[in-house]
Amino acid sequence: MQQIDLNTEKLSSVHFYDEQNQIKGKVNPDLDSNITMLEQLFADCGDIVKQQFTTIGNIQAYVIYVDGLTNSEMVEDFVLRPLKSGDIGKIVKSNEGGTQDKEVYQCYEKMSVEQRKKFFTELMEMPDVSWKKTMDEAVLELLSGNTILFMDGINEAVMISSKKFPTRGVNPVESEKTMRGSKDAFNESLRTNTALLRRRIRDGRLKVKQVFVGERSRTNVAICYVEGLVRKEWLASLEQQLNEYDIDAVYDSGMIEQLIEKEWQSPFPQFQHTERPDKAASSLLEGRVVLVVDNSPDVLILPATLNTFFQASDDYYNRFEVAIFSRVLRYIAAFLAIGLPGLYLAIIGFHTEILPIRFLLTIAEARQSVPFPAVIEVLLMELEFELLREAGIRLPGQMGNTIGVVGGLIVGQAAVDAGLVSTIVVIVVALTAIASFAIPNESFTSASRLLKFLMIFICAFWGIYGFFLGMLVILIHLCSLESFGLPYMMPAVSSSATDYNDKKDFIVKSPIFTMKKRPIFTRRQEQIRMRKRGM
Repeated sequence: MQQIDLNTEKLSSVHFYDEQNQIKGKVNPDLDSNITMLEQLFADCGDIVKQQFTTIGNIQAYVIYVDGLTNSEMVEDFVLRPLKSGDIGKIVKSNEGGTQDKEVYQCYEKMSVEQRKKFFTELMEMPDVSWKKTMDEAVLELLSGNTILFMDGINEAVMISSKKFPTRGVNPVESEKTMRGSKDAFNESLRTNTALLRRRIRDGRLKVKQVFVGERSRTNVAICYVEGLVRKEWLASLEQQLNEYDIDAVYDSGMIEQLIEKEWQSPFPQFQHTERPDKAASSLLEGRVVLVVDNSPDVLILPATLNTFFQASDDYYNRFEVAIFSRVLRYIAAFLAIGLPGLYLAIIGFHTEILPIRFLLTIAEARQSVPFPAVIEVLLMELEFELLREAGIRLPGQMGNTIGVVGGLIVGQAAVDAGLVSTIVVIVVALTAIASFAIPNESFTSASRLLKFLMIFICAFWGIYGFFLGMLVILIHLCSLESFGLPYMMPAVSSSATDYNDKKDFIVKSPIFTMKKRPIFTRRQEQIRMRKRGM
């Protein structure tokens, strides 16, 4: 390992890192060497709090933490105060292991490294304390919000858990609202998000495995799964894909999704994301994996199939008749969101004979003053609604809702009055927009928005044949997709693999008491999830 001469001229912080962006060297038993290195490493860092002090017995120590990420009051009350003025009569150990009431400076030199570590651990009033051997581990914990303590004569640093991140509380759900069920949502704190899952699954077999992604950001990513239900090959594949890229930083779960999805050319999402803890907990008990990314208010659920994007939380809290009606509406909405504008163009431009005469005359009268072809009409209105949608997202609060409603009404009516578009086109485009909002997953909604324009161009050239050709291409593409080796169209395909059990939670949802088996995601040996007692 390359040695760093800290006694020479002041080094830039970049000199302390190797090619893997890790800090070189181990913790030095000489406290002055550690202080010199840390002072140079964090030069010009006004948010780093550093203090050298003397513990009881005249032992030199050095504490360092990040202001704003650390609970400084906890550090002062339960770490620094006991070290400076704690009662040592009961914890000072001699080399032979006996208890002595000697002065610390008389026996500290005789202690082994392990005895010194035990001495300081018992002196501090903190339950979560560990020791780090390398400077890279110590600095990583420091920048994660923990407090790091260096002592003279010990070649390891103490990591004290004292995180206190600035974050918003557990707020109501924004994008996946339901009439029934819990209203709490994930936030940007990884530990809060894992706690929301633990609150719902009080089982020791729920595992939360943490890894770091990003060479510079060192973003915490928690791989959550229920041991015994999850398929081990999925976990191995996921960990391999997370380690496949060297990337500077990861800021959101969406970046992880783009890095590990296999069919990146497809507009359809291969992972499900949600801000609802109850949906994530339900997925865990189905044998799926939940990825919680620090600083992201959404978690990723994998693998995913087509039908999971049409499932809403209140489907399982309402009566099954209501859930069936809602799901059928969502599948119809997805079809309309993708194909309605194209179908309108195909009929108006090529196959008007399939319309009743009175209806056809009404459409012809509405389009009489329009100077553009039907395809230009549709494109103008679709682009207008997409612009209004984007504007509504970017504008704050109620103003965004206002611009969407008022803008759609005013601009649409003005375009009709000016003779730029016909009333039937406004109806078609508005119905398409409403249908896209009925899909309960934003990623799938985005896919339908893109495919809508594809269908418009195909139908404008080939009419009804283009419509069926486009739908066939989309269906073939869906059948070719996989998510971690699982067919995307399950359970519409290979239903026999689960004894047709998964169809109980497909388009038609069966009552809860009939769904006694877990879906295809679960290990086959653990399919049973419900049975009557005594049977």
